[in-house]
Amino acid sequence: MFTEFLVRMFVKDPENTGNLKVRQAYGELGGMVGVACNVALFAAKMTVGLISGSIAVLADAVNNLSDAGSSVVALIGFRMAAKPADDEHPFGHGRLEYVAGLVIAVIIIAVGIDFFKSAAERIFHPVETVVSNWGMLAVALAIPVKFWMFLFNRKLGKKIDSTVLQATAFDSLSDILTTSVVLASAAVSRFTSFPADGYAGVAVAVLIILGGIKVVRDTVNPLLGECPDRQLVEELERKMLENPDICGVHDLILHNYGPGRYFATAHAEVNSDCDPVKIHDSLERTEREVALALPVQLTLHCDPFDRDDPEYKSWRLATVNAAESIDPRFRVYDFRMAKTAHCRHLRFNLLVPRNYALSNRELRERIQTILRERDPGVKVSPVVENTFV
Repeated sequence: MFTEFLVRMFVKDPENTGNLKVRQAYGELGGMVGVACNVALFAAKMTVGLISGSIAVLADAVNNLSDAGSSVVALIGFRMAAKPADDEHPFGHGRLEYVAGLVIAVIIIAVGIDFFKSAAERIFHPVETVVSNWGMLAVALAIPVKFWMFLFNRKLGKKIDSTVLQATAFDSLSDILTTSVVLASAAVSRFTSFPADGYAGVAVAVLIILGGIKVVRDTVNPLLGECPDRQLVEELERKMLENPDICGVHDLILHNYGPGRYFATAHAEVNSDCDPVKIHDSLERTEREVALALPVQLTLHCDPFDRDDPEYKSWRLATVNAAESIDPRFRVYDFRMAKTAHCRHLRFNLLVPRNYALSNRELRERIQTILRERDPGVKVSPVVENTFV
């Protein structure tokens, strides 16, 4: 409920998440809340850690300070990502949000490594630590605060599909575990000389490092170019096929230029007998409809074929069936048939999953064998390719 109140206060038109200004407002809200909460937790834990001398509490405090720094980086990242496209960056600045997430990850890992060293020293050179009841209470208050921050950032992250906010939500969840370990070590230290504080500090450091590695993976993948979301691909294909002039779609390539920003190209199969001007206008209409319905800027390439020739249709269907008999995931496109008095020459592209068990040569030979059962004289020239989606 408090989350909805904050959204209403700081985000204008909160349901219009496709708008860059709305997305920026959500990101800035998450960043400001993160800075405020983490600075307060840092101050409380640092005070307790300095008074008690607990390395585990101090590590937890600095972890909160790094979280506050991460929130500042996220704030800057959201503002820079919202900048419009310019001559040097014609696709916009959306990927800066991923770069901000990567910077956050590096900060998290660096803090974890530093405290791993300090905590390991405490194991071999123990120092007596006593955390008062009031100190334990101050540290324990971080748990409900971090749990609310987890719910808050997860909700905002899902709302605008933000890797940065979702990474922050995960970090809040790991902070709960971290603080729980610190409290347990403080309790154990009251009753034994066992260096629980040092071991707890090591555990906290390891959790911090693992959390940072996860954020690295989540932000580096879209920067390198990961496979797009399957649901988005299916929705895009469905939207294109709503056009009655488009008989099929292939060679779909989808590039991510920041959360909610995609640029796509695809080949649209159309009847070769159609008026080219009419087809051009029809495909442009589809491009505009896709831009209105999905976060995708689409460019379509016209791929004509003769769908009214009975022999062409028969061989095309036979080729599709041959490919799917090998593997239902195979797709045939760019099908062409050259006719002579004595021979039929079939040329087509065969789309197969990456790292398929059979080699390209084996696939060509197998589909050629199947088609020659229909006509021993047919010439088959498939080009084996891999999908980008």
